[in-house]
Amino acid sequence: MADTSKGIDELETAQDTARLKRVAIEPLTRVEGHGKVTLLLDEDNRVQQARLHIVEFRGFEKFIQGRPYWELPVTVQRLCGICPVSHHLGAAKAVDQIVGVDALTPTAEKVRRLMHLGQTLQSHALHFFHLSSPDLLFGYDDAVAHRNIVGVLADHPDIAKQGVLLRKFGQEVIRITAGKRIHGTAAVPGGVNKAVSPQERDELLPQADQIIEWAQGALELAKRILFEDLESARSFAAIDTNMLSLVRADGALDLYHGGLRALDPAGQPIFDHVDYRQYGDYIHEQVKPWSYMKFPFIRSLGPDAGAYRVGPLARVNTCDLIDTPLAENARQEFRAFADNGLVQSTLAYHWARMIELLHCAEGIKILLDDPEIMGHELRVSGQMRDHGIGVIEAPRGTLFHHYEVDEDGLVTRANLIVSTTNNNRAMNRSIRRVAVDHFDGREVTEPLLNRIEIAIRAYDPCLSCATHALGKMPLEVELLDAEGQRVSRLYKNSKGEVGLPDREPTPRGCYIGD
Repeated sequence: MADTSKGIDELETAQDTARLKRVAIEPLTRVEGHGKVTLLLDEDNRVQQARLHIVEFRGFEKFIQGRPYWELPVTVQRLCGICPVSHHLGAAKAVDQIVGVDALTPTAEKVRRLMHLGQTLQSHALHFFHLSSPDLLFGYDDAVAHRNIVGVLADHPDIAKQGVLLRKFGQEVIRITAGKRIHGTAAVPGGVNKAVSPQERDELLPQADQIIEWAQGALELAKRILFEDLESARSFAAIDTNMLSLVRADGALDLYHGGLRALDPAGQPIFDHVDYRQYGDYIHEQVKPWSYMKFPFIRSLGPDAGAYRVGPLARVNTCDLIDTPLAENARQEFRAFADNGLVQSTLAYHWARMIELLHCAEGIKILLDDPEIMGHELRVSGQMRDHGIGVIEAPRGTLFHHYEVDEDGLVTRANLIVSTTNNNRAMNRSIRRVAVDHFDGREVTEPLLNRIEIAIRAYDPCLSCATHALGKMPLEVELLDAEGQRVSRLYKNSKGEVGLPDREPTPRGCYIGD
Protein backbone atom coordinates (compact mmCIF):
# COMPACT_ATOMS: atom_id res chain seq x y z
CA MET A 1 0.00 0.00 0.00
CA ALA A 2 1.47 3.34 -0.99
CA ASP A 3 2.04 5.77 1.84
CA THR A 4 0.05 8.86 0.88
CA SER A 5 0.43 10.53 4.24
CA LYS A 6 4.06 11.50 4.62
CA GLY A 7 3.61 15.25 4.66
CA ILE A 8 3.03 16.45 8.19
CA ASP A 9 4.76 19.79 7.65
CA GLU A 10 3.38 20.95 4.33
CA LEU A 11 2.27 24.34 5.58
CA GLU A 12 4.50 26.39 7.82
CA THR A 13 3.80 30.10 7.26
CA ALA A 14 0.88 32.35 8.08
CA GLN A 15 0.45 33.01 4.37
CA ASP A 16 0.06 29.27 3.75
CA THR A 17 -2.65 28.90 6.37
CA ALA A 18 -4.46 32.25 6.24
CA ARG A 19 -7.44 31.02 4.22
CA LEU A 20 -7.76 27.60 5.76
CA LYS A 21 -10.26 26.41 8.34
CA ARG A 22 -8.88 24.94 11.52
CA VAL A 23 -10.48 21.86 13.12
CA ALA A 24 -9.23 20.87 16.56
CA ILE A 25 -9.81 17.81 18.71
CA GLU A 26 -8.91 18.88 22.22
CA PRO A 27 -8.39 17.16 24.53
CA LEU A 28 -7.81 13.70 23.11
CA THR A 29 -9.83 11.15 25.05
CA ARG A 30 -9.07 7.65 26.32
CA VAL A 31 -5.31 8.09 26.09
CA GLU A 32 -2.73 8.61 28.84
CA GLY A 33 -1.74 12.27 29.06
CA HIS A 34 -2.90 15.40 27.28
CA GLY A 35 -2.74 16.21 23.59
CA LYS A 36 -4.71 17.62 20.73
CA VAL A 37 -5.04 17.19 16.97
CA THR A 38 -5.43 20.03 14.49
CA LEU A 39 -6.55 19.75 10.89
CA LEU A 40 -6.37 22.54 8.33
CA LEU A 41 -9.08 22.37 5.66
CA ASP A 42 -9.45 24.41 2.49
CA GLU A 43 -12.72 25.92 1.29
CA ASP A 44 -13.74 22.55 -0.18
CA ASN A 45 -13.16 20.81 3.17
CA ARG A 46 -10.11 19.04 1.83
CA VAL A 47 -7.32 18.31 4.30
CA GLN A 48 -4.16 20.34 3.81
CA GLN A 49 -2.47 19.54 7.10
CA ALA A 50 -2.91 17.16 10.03
CA ARG A 51 -0.89 17.31 13.24
CA LEU A 52 -0.74 15.70 16.66
CA HIS A 53 0.32 18.26 19.29
CA ILE A 54 1.65 17.36 22.73
CA VAL A 55 0.65 20.28 24.92
CA GLU A 56 2.13 19.41 28.31
CA PHE A 57 5.74 19.58 29.42
CA ARG A 58 7.52 17.32 31.90
CA GLY A 59 11.22 18.21 31.87
CA PHE A 60 12.71 15.11 33.52
CA GLU A 61 15.81 15.21 31.34
CA LYS A 62 16.68 18.60 32.81
CA PHE A 63 15.70 18.49 36.44
CA ILE A 64 17.45 15.18 37.21
CA GLN A 65 20.75 16.86 36.35
CA GLY A 66 22.74 17.19 39.54
CA ARG A 67 20.99 14.26 41.21
CA PRO A 68 22.95 11.15 42.27
CA TYR A 69 22.73 8.25 39.85
CA TRP A 70 21.32 5.83 42.43
CA GLU A 71 18.13 7.90 42.66
CA LEU A 72 17.31 7.49 38.97
CA PRO A 73 15.31 4.22 38.96
CA VAL A 74 12.96 5.60 41.60
CA THR A 75 12.86 9.19 40.33
CA VAL A 76 12.32 8.83 36.59
CA GLN A 77 9.45 6.35 36.94
CA ARG A 78 7.42 9.36 38.12
CA LEU A 79 7.20 10.19 34.43
CA CYS A 80 4.15 7.94 34.34
CA GLY A 81 1.56 6.24 36.53
CA ILE A 82 0.59 3.75 33.80
CA CYS A 83 4.00 2.30 32.88
CA PRO A 84 6.32 3.25 35.78
CA VAL A 85 7.90 -0.21 35.84
CA SER A 86 9.24 0.31 32.33
CA HIS A 87 10.99 3.54 33.33
CA HIS A 88 12.09 1.97 36.61
CA LEU A 89 13.77 -0.92 34.79
CA GLY A 90 15.07 1.15 31.86
CA ALA A 91 16.82 3.48 34.30
CA ALA A 92 18.01 0.53 36.40
CA LYS A 93 19.64 -1.07 33.36
CA ALA A 94 21.46 2.21 32.66
CA VAL A 95 22.53 2.50 36.31
CA ASP A 96 23.80 -1.10 36.22
CA GLN A 97 26.28 0.02 33.57
CA ILE A 98 27.27 3.09 35.58
CA VAL A 99 28.27 0.82 38.49
CA GLY A 100 30.14 -1.47 36.09
CA VAL A 101 27.66 -4.37 35.98
CA ASP A 102 26.97 -6.03 32.64
CA ALA A 103 25.27 -9.19 33.92
CA LEU A 104 22.98 -9.66 36.92
CA THR A 105 22.62 -12.72 39.11
CA PRO A 106 20.02 -15.20 37.78
CA THR A 107 17.66 -14.32 40.65
CA ALA A 108 17.91 -10.57 40.06
CA GLU A 109 17.36 -10.82 36.32
CA LYS A 110 14.40 -13.19 36.68
CA VAL A 111 12.74 -11.03 39.33
CA ARG A 112 13.11 -8.01 37.03
CA ARG A 113 11.75 -9.99 34.09
CA LEU A 114 8.78 -11.17 36.15
CA MET A 115 8.08 -7.60 37.20
CA HIS A 116 8.23 -6.46 33.58
CA LEU A 117 5.88 -9.20 32.37
CA GLY A 118 3.39 -8.16 35.05
CA GLN A 119 3.72 -4.54 33.93
CA THR A 120 3.14 -5.38 30.27
CA LEU A 121 0.20 -7.66 31.08
CA GLN A 122 -1.62 -5.06 33.16
CA SER A 123 -0.91 -2.23 30.71
CA HIS A 124 -2.12 -4.22 27.68
CA ALA A 125 -5.26 -5.27 29.56
CA LEU A 126 -5.98 -1.67 30.56
CA HIS A 127 -5.57 -0.38 27.04
CA PHE A 128 -7.54 -3.07 25.22
CA PHE A 129 -10.47 -3.50 27.60
CA HIS A 130 -10.87 -0.02 29.05
CA LEU A 131 -9.63 2.38 26.37
CA SER A 132 -10.10 0.68 23.00
CA SER A 133 -12.85 -1.93 23.40
CA PRO A 134 -15.72 0.64 23.31
CA ASP A 135 -14.79 1.56 19.72
CA LEU A 136 -14.10 -2.02 18.70
CA LEU A 137 -17.26 -3.50 20.24
CA PHE A 138 -19.76 -0.74 19.47
CA GLY A 139 -18.40 0.78 16.26
CA TYR A 140 -16.93 4.15 15.43
CA ASP A 141 -20.32 5.84 14.98
CA ASP A 142 -21.88 4.72 18.26
CA ALA A 143 -23.31 7.43 20.53
CA VAL A 144 -20.69 9.14 22.68
CA ALA A 145 -22.70 8.53 25.87
CA HIS A 146 -22.58 4.78 25.22
CA ARG A 147 -19.13 4.45 23.62
CA ASN A 148 -17.13 4.11 26.85
CA ILE A 149 -16.20 1.61 29.55
CA VAL A 150 -19.57 2.08 31.28
CA GLY A 151 -21.24 0.93 28.07
CA VAL A 152 -18.96 -2.10 27.96
CA LEU A 153 -19.85 -2.95 31.56
CA ALA A 154 -23.56 -2.72 30.73
CA ASP A 155 -23.54 -4.62 27.43
CA HIS A 156 -20.60 -7.02 27.89
CA PRO A 157 -20.13 -7.51 31.66
CA ASP A 158 -18.09 -10.71 31.28
CA ILE A 159 -15.61 -9.02 28.94
CA ALA A 160 -15.28 -6.01 31.24
CA LYS A 161 -14.80 -8.24 34.29
CA GLN A 162 -12.06 -10.25 32.60
CA GLY A 163 -10.28 -7.03 31.68
CA VAL A 164 -10.38 -5.88 35.31
CA LEU A 165 -9.14 -9.23 36.64
CA LEU A 166 -6.35 -9.53 34.07
CA ARG A 167 -5.09 -6.10 35.04
CA LYS A 168 -5.43 -6.90 38.74
CA PHE A 169 -3.25 -10.01 38.33
CA GLY A 170 -0.57 -7.99 36.54
CA GLN A 171 -0.67 -5.40 39.30
CA GLU A 172 -0.25 -8.11 41.92
CA VAL A 173 2.82 -9.43 40.11
CA ILE A 174 4.24 -5.90 40.25
CA ARG A 175 3.38 -5.53 43.94
CA ILE A 176 5.12 -8.77 44.88
CA THR A 177 8.25 -8.05 42.84
CA ALA A 178 8.53 -4.25 43.19
CA GLY A 179 7.11 -3.69 46.67
CA LYS A 180 3.98 -1.84 45.58
CA ARG A 181 1.77 -1.62 42.50
CA ILE A 182 2.83 1.87 41.39
CA HIS A 183 6.29 3.41 41.77
CA GLY A 184 8.01 0.47 43.43
CA THR A 185 11.62 0.36 44.56
CA ALA A 186 12.88 -3.15 43.80
CA ALA A 187 15.48 -2.48 41.09
CA VAL A 188 18.70 -1.10 42.57
CA PRO A 189 22.19 -0.62 41.06
CA GLY A 190 23.44 -4.06 40.13
CA GLY A 191 20.32 -6.05 40.95
CA VAL A 192 17.21 -6.04 43.12
CA ASN A 193 16.53 -5.49 46.81
CA LYS A 194 14.24 -8.49 47.29
CA ALA A 195 13.45 -11.89 45.82
CA VAL A 196 10.04 -13.55 45.61
CA SER A 197 9.20 -15.47 48.76
CA PRO A 198 7.64 -18.97 48.62
CA GLN A 199 4.45 -17.53 50.11
CA GLU A 200 4.29 -14.81 47.43
CA ARG A 201 4.93 -17.37 44.69
CA ASP A 202 2.15 -19.59 46.06
CA GLU A 203 -0.20 -16.61 46.11
CA LEU A 204 0.19 -16.04 42.36
CA LEU A 205 0.87 -19.45 40.81
CA PRO A 206 -2.61 -20.97 41.34
CA GLN A 207 -4.11 -18.12 39.31
CA ALA A 208 -1.78 -18.52 36.33
CA ASP A 209 -3.80 -21.03 34.30
CA GLN A 210 -6.96 -18.94 34.56
CA ILE A 211 -5.04 -15.85 33.46
CA ILE A 212 -3.69 -17.73 30.43
CA GLU A 213 -7.23 -18.84 29.53
CA TRP A 214 -8.55 -15.29 29.76
CA ALA A 215 -5.62 -14.03 27.71
CA GLN A 216 -6.48 -16.54 24.99
CA GLY A 217 -10.07 -15.28 25.08
CA ALA A 218 -8.90 -11.68 24.73
CA LEU A 219 -6.77 -12.65 21.72
CA GLU A 220 -9.71 -14.38 20.06
CA LEU A 221 -11.91 -11.35 20.73
CA ALA A 222 -9.41 -8.98 19.12
CA LYS A 223 -9.10 -11.24 16.07
CA ARG A 224 -12.88 -11.67 15.73
CA ILE A 225 -13.50 -7.93 15.83
CA LEU A 226 -10.82 -7.17 13.26
CA PHE A 227 -11.88 -9.96 10.91
CA GLU A 228 -15.54 -8.90 10.97
CA ASP A 229 -14.56 -6.15 8.54
CA LEU A 230 -11.26 -7.34 7.16
CA GLU A 231 -10.92 -4.69 4.46
CA SER A 232 -11.43 -1.89 6.96
CA ALA A 233 -8.97 -3.53 9.35
CA ARG A 234 -6.34 -3.60 6.63
CA SER A 235 -6.86 -0.06 5.34
CA PHE A 236 -7.86 2.08 8.32
CA ALA A 237 -5.00 4.50 9.14
CA ALA A 238 -2.66 2.10 7.33
CA ILE A 239 0.75 3.45 6.42
CA ASP A 240 3.94 1.79 5.23
CA THR A 241 6.76 2.29 7.71
CA ASN A 242 9.95 0.74 8.96
CA MET A 243 9.70 -1.07 12.30
CA LEU A 244 12.12 -1.32 15.20
CA SER A 245 12.43 -3.42 18.36
CA LEU A 246 14.78 -5.38 20.57
CA VAL A 247 15.23 -9.04 19.68
CA ARG A 248 17.06 -11.80 21.53
CA ALA A 249 20.28 -13.21 20.08
CA ASP A 250 18.30 -16.01 18.40
CA GLY A 251 15.75 -13.53 17.01
CA ALA A 252 13.08 -14.25 19.62
CA LEU A 253 10.77 -11.64 21.10
CA ASP A 254 12.39 -10.29 24.28
CA LEU A 255 10.71 -7.53 26.24
CA TYR A 256 13.58 -7.06 28.72
CA HIS A 257 16.84 -7.27 26.78
CA GLY A 258 18.35 -7.82 23.34
CA GLY A 259 19.86 -6.17 20.30
CA LEU A 260 18.20 -3.54 18.12
CA ARG A 261 16.63 -4.73 14.88
CA ALA A 262 15.06 -2.46 12.26
CA LEU A 263 13.22 -3.77 9.19
CA ASP A 264 12.00 -1.85 6.16
CA PRO A 265 8.38 -2.14 4.93
CA ALA A 266 9.31 -5.15 2.80
CA GLY A 267 10.68 -6.93 5.87
CA GLN A 268 14.33 -6.52 4.89
CA PRO A 269 16.87 -5.59 7.58
CA ILE A 270 18.09 -2.01 7.86
CA PHE A 271 20.28 -3.02 10.81
CA ASP A 272 20.19 -6.08 13.02
CA HIS A 273 21.40 -7.21 16.47
CA VAL A 274 22.91 -3.79 17.12
CA ASP A 275 24.23 -3.18 20.64
CA TYR A 276 21.69 -0.71 21.97
CA ARG A 277 24.45 1.24 23.69
CA GLN A 278 25.34 2.42 20.18
CA TYR A 279 21.80 3.68 19.48
CA GLY A 280 23.07 7.20 18.73
CA ASP A 281 24.85 5.90 15.62
CA TYR A 282 21.55 4.62 14.22
CA ILE A 283 18.79 6.90 15.55
CA HIS A 284 18.67 10.68 15.45
CA GLU A 285 16.05 13.08 16.79
CA GLN A 286 14.40 16.22 15.43
CA VAL A 287 12.50 18.97 17.24
CA LYS A 288 9.56 20.73 15.59
CA PRO A 289 8.06 24.04 16.72
CA TRP A 290 4.50 22.80 17.20
CA SER A 291 4.95 19.92 19.66
CA TYR A 292 6.80 19.13 22.87
CA MET A 293 7.43 15.63 21.51
CA LYS A 294 10.62 14.88 19.58
CA PHE A 295 10.71 13.22 16.15
CA PRO A 296 13.23 10.34 16.00
CA PHE A 297 14.26 8.75 12.71
CA ILE A 298 16.69 6.15 11.39
CA ARG A 299 19.84 8.10 10.64
CA SER A 300 20.88 6.28 7.48
CA LEU A 301 17.50 6.92 5.82
CA GLY A 302 16.89 10.55 6.82
CA PRO A 303 13.90 12.18 8.56
CA ASP A 304 11.14 11.21 6.13
CA ALA A 305 12.18 7.77 4.86
CA GLY A 306 13.59 6.97 8.31
CA ALA A 307 10.27 7.08 10.18
CA TYR A 308 9.60 3.88 12.10
CA ARG A 309 7.09 2.27 14.42
CA VAL A 310 7.65 0.51 17.73
CA GLY A 311 5.42 -1.41 20.15
CA PRO A 312 3.42 -4.63 19.79
CA LEU A 313 2.90 -4.28 16.03
CA ALA A 314 6.61 -3.79 15.45
CA ARG A 315 7.74 -6.46 17.91
CA VAL A 316 5.51 -9.21 16.53
CA ASN A 317 6.57 -8.23 13.01
CA THR A 318 10.29 -8.06 13.65
CA CYS A 319 10.89 -11.12 15.86
CA ASP A 320 11.56 -14.56 14.39
CA LEU A 321 9.76 -16.47 17.14
CA ILE A 322 8.11 -16.20 20.54
CA ASP A 323 9.40 -18.65 23.12
CA THR A 324 6.01 -19.46 24.70
CA PRO A 325 3.97 -21.96 22.67
CA LEU A 326 0.50 -20.40 22.58
CA ALA A 327 1.82 -16.96 21.71
CA GLU A 328 4.11 -18.46 19.05
CA ASN A 329 1.16 -20.13 17.33
CA ALA A 330 -0.63 -16.79 17.40
CA ARG A 331 2.44 -15.01 15.99
CA GLN A 332 2.58 -17.37 13.02
CA GLU A 333 -1.08 -16.71 12.24
CA PHE A 334 -0.47 -12.97 12.57
CA ARG A 335 2.49 -12.98 10.19
CA ALA A 336 0.45 -14.90 7.62
CA PHE A 337 -1.92 -11.90 7.60
CA ALA A 338 0.69 -9.90 5.65
CA ASP A 339 0.49 -10.26 1.87
CA ASN A 340 4.23 -9.69 1.83
CA GLY A 341 6.67 -7.84 3.99
CA LEU A 342 5.26 -6.62 7.31
CA VAL A 343 1.72 -6.32 8.67
CA GLN A 344 1.18 -2.57 8.30
CA SER A 345 -2.44 -2.21 9.42
CA THR A 346 -2.58 0.25 12.30
CA LEU A 347 -5.59 -1.56 13.78
CA ALA A 348 -3.48 -4.74 13.88
CA TYR A 349 -1.77 -3.15 16.89
CA HIS A 350 -4.69 -4.51 18.93
CA TRP A 351 -4.15 -8.04 17.61
CA ALA A 352 -0.41 -7.92 18.26
CA ARG A 353 -1.04 -6.46 21.72
CA MET A 354 -3.18 -9.44 22.69
CA ILE A 355 -0.52 -11.85 21.38
CA GLU A 356 1.89 -10.18 23.78
CA LEU A 357 -0.70 -10.31 26.56
CA LEU A 358 -0.85 -14.08 26.08
CA HIS A 359 2.96 -14.31 25.98
CA CYS A 360 3.17 -12.41 29.28
CA ALA A 361 0.63 -14.71 30.91
CA GLU A 362 2.58 -17.78 29.79
CA GLY A 363 5.90 -16.22 30.77
CA ILE A 364 4.70 -15.31 34.25
CA LYS A 365 3.71 -18.92 34.90
CA ILE A 366 7.11 -20.16 33.70
CA LEU A 367 8.97 -17.76 35.98
CA LEU A 368 6.76 -18.53 38.96
CA ASP A 369 7.69 -22.20 38.48
CA ASP A 370 11.41 -21.30 38.45
CA PRO A 371 13.01 -21.70 41.92
CA GLU A 372 15.68 -19.12 41.07
CA ILE A 373 13.18 -16.28 41.59
CA MET A 374 13.38 -17.20 45.29
CA GLY A 375 17.19 -17.15 45.43
CA HIS A 376 19.41 -15.16 47.77
CA GLU A 377 22.08 -13.72 45.44
CA LEU A 378 20.50 -10.37 44.61
CA ARG A 379 23.25 -7.88 43.70
CA VAL A 380 26.66 -7.62 42.09
CA SER A 381 29.05 -4.68 41.74
CA GLY A 382 31.83 -3.53 39.48
CA GLN A 383 34.02 -0.54 38.60
CA MET A 384 32.31 2.83 38.21
CA ARG A 385 31.83 4.26 34.71
CA ASP A 386 30.85 7.75 33.59
CA HIS A 387 27.74 6.79 31.62
CA GLY A 388 25.09 4.13 31.19
CA ILE A 389 22.43 3.32 28.60
CA GLY A 390 19.43 1.15 29.35
CA VAL A 391 16.95 0.01 26.72
CA ILE A 392 13.82 -2.03 27.35
CA GLU A 393 10.62 -2.89 25.50
CA ALA A 394 7.92 -0.96 27.35
CA PRO A 395 4.29 -1.90 26.61
CA ARG A 396 4.15 0.90 24.05
CA GLY A 397 7.51 0.17 22.45
CA THR A 398 11.26 0.57 22.67
CA LEU A 399 12.36 2.84 25.53
CA PHE A 400 15.82 4.45 25.78
CA HIS A 401 17.40 5.80 28.99
CA HIS A 402 20.84 7.40 28.62
CA TYR A 403 22.70 9.05 31.50
CA GLU A 404 26.13 10.60 31.99
CA VAL A 405 27.60 11.23 35.46
CA ASP A 406 30.60 13.05 36.90
CA GLU A 407 33.25 11.77 39.29
CA ASP A 408 30.88 12.33 42.21
CA GLY A 409 28.17 10.21 40.64
CA LEU A 410 25.94 13.20 39.86
CA VAL A 411 23.98 13.26 36.61
CA THR A 412 25.42 15.74 34.10
CA ARG A 413 23.34 14.81 31.07
CA ALA A 414 20.24 12.73 30.38
CA ASN A 415 18.47 11.72 27.20
CA LEU A 416 15.23 9.77 27.08
CA ILE A 417 13.54 8.47 23.95
CA VAL A 418 10.26 7.04 25.14
CA SER A 419 8.07 4.61 23.25
CA THR A 420 5.46 7.14 22.16
CA THR A 421 8.18 9.49 20.90
CA ASN A 422 9.49 6.71 18.65
CA ASN A 423 5.98 6.44 17.17
CA ASN A 424 5.56 10.19 16.74
CA ARG A 425 6.08 10.43 12.99
CA ALA A 426 3.97 7.35 12.36
CA MET A 427 1.09 8.65 14.48
CA ASN A 428 1.09 11.91 12.53
CA ARG A 429 1.04 9.99 9.26
CA SER A 430 -1.81 7.77 10.44
CA ILE A 431 -3.78 10.86 11.44
CA ARG A 432 -3.28 12.35 8.01
CA ARG A 433 -4.27 9.07 6.36
CA VAL A 434 -7.55 9.00 8.31
CA ALA A 435 -8.18 12.67 7.62
CA VAL A 436 -7.70 12.25 3.87
CA ASP A 437 -9.77 9.05 3.72
CA HIS A 438 -12.67 10.21 5.88
CA PHE A 439 -12.77 14.02 6.01
CA ASP A 440 -12.11 15.31 2.50
CA GLY A 441 -15.16 17.12 1.16
CA ARG A 442 -17.43 16.00 4.00
CA GLU A 443 -19.23 17.69 6.83
CA VAL A 444 -17.22 17.42 10.01
CA THR A 445 -19.08 15.33 12.61
CA GLU A 446 -18.20 13.80 15.97
CA PRO A 447 -17.96 10.24 14.54
CA LEU A 448 -15.49 11.50 11.96
CA LEU A 449 -13.43 13.20 14.63
CA ASN A 450 -13.56 10.00 16.67
CA ARG A 451 -11.87 8.15 13.82
CA ILE A 452 -8.82 10.37 14.36
CA GLU A 453 -8.75 9.40 18.02
CA ILE A 454 -9.18 5.71 17.16
CA ALA A 455 -6.07 5.89 14.98
CA ILE A 456 -4.11 7.48 17.82
CA ARG A 457 -5.45 5.05 20.43
CA ALA A 458 -4.29 2.07 18.37
CA TYR A 459 -0.72 3.11 19.20
CA ASP A 460 -1.62 3.25 22.93
CA PRO A 461 0.33 6.50 23.32
CA CYS A 462 1.48 7.75 26.69
CA LEU A 463 1.58 11.47 26.00
CA SER A 464 2.78 12.31 29.52
CA CYS A 465 5.96 10.29 28.97
CA ALA A 466 6.63 11.80 25.57
CA THR A 467 7.04 15.50 26.42
CA HIS A 468 10.68 16.54 26.29
CA ALA A 469 11.44 19.40 23.87
CA LEU A 470 11.55 22.75 25.64
CA GLY A 471 10.84 26.28 24.45
CA LYS A 472 9.19 25.54 21.10
CA MET A 473 5.47 25.62 21.82
CA PRO A 474 3.48 28.86 21.33
CA LEU A 475 2.78 30.53 24.65
CA GLU A 476 0.32 33.26 25.62
CA VAL A 477 0.37 35.06 28.96
CA GLU A 478 -2.40 37.33 30.26
CA LEU A 479 -2.31 39.67 33.27
CA LEU A 480 -5.71 40.17 34.92
CA ASP A 481 -6.71 42.68 37.59
CA ALA A 482 -8.72 41.94 40.74
CA GLU A 483 -11.99 42.17 38.78
CA GLY A 484 -10.77 39.71 36.19
CA GLN A 485 -10.26 42.32 33.47
CA ARG A 486 -7.28 41.91 31.19
CA VAL A 487 -4.53 44.45 31.85
CA SER A 488 -1.98 43.19 29.36
CA ARG A 489 -1.25 40.27 27.14
CA LEU A 490 1.91 38.90 25.53
CA TYR A 491 2.39 36.09 23.01
CA LYS A 492 5.37 33.98 21.93
CA ASN A 493 4.90 32.19 18.62
CA SER A 494 6.35 28.82 17.60
CA LYS A 495 9.51 30.53 16.30
CA GLY A 496 10.21 32.16 19.65
CA GLU A 497 9.11 35.64 18.48
CA VAL A 498 7.41 37.68 21.20
CA GLY A 499 4.69 40.26 20.63
CA LEU A 500 0.96 40.87 20.74
CA PRO A 501 -1.26 38.07 19.42
CA ASP A 502 -3.06 38.86 16.22
CA ARG A 503 -6.35 37.25 17.26
CA GLU A 504 -8.33 36.15 20.26
CA PRO A 505 -7.33 32.90 21.95
CA THR A 506 -9.08 29.87 20.52
CA PRO A 507 -11.54 28.17 22.91
CA ARG A 508 -10.85 24.70 24.21
CA GLY A 509 -12.81 21.73 23.05
CA CYS A 510 -13.79 20.27 19.71
CA TYR A 511 -14.35 23.25 17.44
CA ILE A 512 -14.03 24.67 13.95
CA GLY A 513 -12.44 28.06 13.38
CA ASP A 514 -11.42 30.25 10.46
